[in-house]
Amino acid sequence: MYGIFRECWVTLRQYFGGYGEPADNFRAYLYIVLLLAAAVYITARERNAAKKLLLGIAPIVIVLGFLFPVTRWAYVSKIDPPMGETYYRILWLIPMYVVIAYAVCLLISRVKRYRFKTVIAVATVLVIALSGSLVYVNQYMTRAENMYHIPQYAINICDAIKPADGEERVTAAFPTELTYFVRQYTTDINMPFGRDYTDWTENNYYHAVYDAMEKPEVINADELIAATRDPEGNGNTAVSCKYIVLKEDRKIDKDLTSLGLKLVGTIDGYNIYEDPEVE
Repeated sequence: MYGIFRECWVTLRQYFGGYGEPADNFRAYLYIVLLLAAAVYITARERNAAKKLLLGIAPIVIVLGFLFPVTRWAYVSKIDPPMGETYYRILWLIPMYVVIAYAVCLLISRVKRYRFKTVIAVATVLVIALSGSLVYVNQYMTRAENMYHIPQYAINICDAIKPADGEERVTAAFPTELTYFVRQYTTDINMPFGRDYTDWTENNYYHAVYDAMEKPEVINADELIAATRDPEGNGNTAVSCKYIVLKEDRKIDKDLTSLGLKLVGTIDGYNIYEDPEVE
């Protein structure tokens, strides 16, 4: 039982960001302490029964139940055998930041002197600043280029090929790095493969266009055109791609224009080819 408890504790710590580094572990322990302290305070001082139950008692019960070995045993054996990899999702039931914020507001409202209210507010701001990091300096954070919050070059490419209002949708084969953004921007463009193939290729999902366009180091132009002109689907959903989008520096053994395609333009480093044989 102690071993199961240790597994639960490690999972709890990791859920709050503690993955072994001292700074990460410190923040994880701080979050756990803040959450439990806030829940205990709400339980002790909140007069409204519903708020006390939801924001005070429930988080404490969930955390204690999460650490209880029998809970993990029951979850693994009945809900998620054999490893219980989704056990941490029980913690999703805790509105963590709402609990902490409400506890601070409750504390400030109960303090009579304005000076003490100020001290509590300043201390809260300091705890928030010291327990986290500034997301805007994260290496994955970039300034939004447009209202869609996707790269502008993806929008420019879609605008160049999407049909006018009232016209039927077109199908276009995009490199995997663009498939994430196309569907976020427009539903007027179909794709032979999308994010599912990008994310799950290790499971050996097969798609003729994906295999011809993304897997080889040097694209075989004849195989690519055969796949994008396949109205029968070749084992997949039927695809007839009106457009093919490739990076300018993508290696290919033959110029697609020599196979009957038309280069309609180059936008932000991507060549856009139109296939006249596809309606």
